[in-house]
Amino acid sequence: MASLHVYSVLVVLLLACGAVMATKENDQIIKEKNCETKMGLPCFLEAFTSIFETGSISNKCCVELVVLGKVCHSALVRWTLENPLFKDLSPATIIAKSIQTWNNCLALIDSPSPSA
Repeated sequence: MASLHVYSVLVVLLLACGAVMATKENDQIIKEKNCETKMGLPCFLEAFTSIFETGSISNKCCVELVVLGKVCHSALVRWTLENPLFKDLSPATIIAKSIQTWNNCLALIDSPSPSA
């Protein structure tokens, strides 16, 4: 019986440590890669709206998002999800929208433009 209690406490501690490590990992990625400076504020807001609310992202901002890079994009989304202001949002839904936005922008950038 006592071993079950100890096991439960260890699981909780491991989960808590994992959450703290994820926060530190995202902070480190954002700082090391200068993620906060690679995208202009208007495009950052468009990307944010398309992922965390309902909205679309322009072609211009898709270019900025792709230049930002997938590592920075993912770290910023995870970092934002850690903010208590967004605790009521479904992480699975946000991550799915984040991936969809990234893939749509990547496809847009990779697709050849129509000939005039």
